[in-house]
Amino acid sequence: MRLLFILPRVPYPTEKGDKLRAFHQIKQLSKHHEIILCALNDGDLHEDAIPVLKKYVKAIHIIPISRISIGFNLFKSLFSKKPLQVGYFYNSSSSSKINSLIKDYKPDHIFCQLIRVAEYVKGVDIPKTLDYQDVFSKGVERRLATAPFYLKPFLKIEYNRLLRYEHDAFEAFDNKIIISAPDRDLIPHPDREKIVVVANGVDTDFFSPQGTVKDYDLVFTGNMGYPPNIKAAEYLVNEILPRVLTQKPALRLLIAGASPHLSVLALKSSQVDVSGWVPDMRECYARARVFIAPMQIGTGLQNKLLEAMSMKIPCITSPLAFQALGARDGEDILVASTPEDYASHILMLLNNPGKADQIALNGYNFVHRNFNWETETDKLNTLINKSKTK
Repeated sequence: MRLLFILPRVPYPTEKGDKLRAFHQIKQLSKHHEIILCALNDGDLHEDAIPVLKKYVKAIHIIPISRISIGFNLFKSLFSKKPLQVGYFYNSSSSSKINSLIKDYKPDHIFCQLIRVAEYVKGVDIPKTLDYQDVFSKGVERRLATAPFYLKPFLKIEYNRLLRYEHDAFEAFDNKIIISAPDRDLIPHPDREKIVVVANGVDTDFFSPQGTVKDYDLVFTGNMGYPPNIKAAEYLVNEILPRVLTQKPALRLLIAGASPHLSVLALKSSQVDVSGWVPDMRECYARARVFIAPMQIGTGLQNKLLEAMSMKIPCITSPLAFQALGARDGEDILVASTPEDYASHILMLLNNPGKADQIALNGYNFVHRNFNWETETDKLNTLINKSKTK
């Protein structure tokens, strides 16, 4: 079959969760189908993006969206019913180009990643699959609790618009997938159980244990311009770290990831390093004794946890991130709800290497058993093939 993939971002490099997911889904589906890739792009195109993606797709069409266009479309969205998440990525010029691609390539199936691009094909009479991936409405609702007062009215409007749009998008697509069962249960539609859970995988050959010297006690990774990661980094340094430093004054923490926000850069100290972009995140995982992801807001499955566990590093996370994982608390991973709980877990792992090694091994085995890109993408492939026969 000929598949048209419509994405809000170019899926390489894979430094963001949506790009990572799309890249591996394309890689696996290319074994069975001819793929036409159409990706919007609001930034600089990485020099390796086209050469890498050409290994898996028949044709690539990058549609630039300028800052001026984004600003204009966001302004228009304020006076429409579209969420800003949709308005940011939607404009009439891009719509015309996508319609031309559909006319020229005559795809058998259209795949849209995230509701951000659903608007482009909602009325197209071709079998379609929507990857909700995350539940944007729930993410905005969680941000509302701690947002500054001047942002709350805008977030409330966005929340209500997202609720409507996530509901309506359900009706416009033949198939719907999402990253985890807990996320599926948050979709605002009475038939949400029809959404198929397609989890992420891990490249366990790539993210494998390394014999690197451990020069950090803790590491936290991710796109450090992304609000949930910013919030987690601040919580880690301001709330958790002081409680650990009373007993481990020489402790060192590495915060690693692209595009660190100014508030993340401000966390630097004699105990805290902020690396910014790194070409190979495995080095950051491998240099630390413990991986910690104290997520306070956001939704979805945390790829960073899967990668750290696959590298045999003991992990600590929040109930919010844990619920999408399906691991065993206290055996495969440790879960903490308060700064005191996090500090206790950190000190236990640092003071008991044997226990740390056991949790690391359990986590490693858990990921190998449960998170495989080929197996998970086969679920998506089955949906696509079934829609052809309808």
